[in-house]
Amino acid sequence: MADGYLENKQGDYEKRKEAWLRRKKHLPKVRKTNIMRPDDEAL
Repeated sequence: MADGYLENKQGDYEKRKEAWLRRKKHLPKVRKTNIMRPDDEAL
């Protein structure tokens, strides 16, 4: 396209992606907790 529409959209995408990656690095990691299940007394 003559007006650079796709180039502008690509630039906007790259900026959003970079910001997202920066935020992602600073998020606390989700840790799985091991749930202690009681012994099955019904069996």
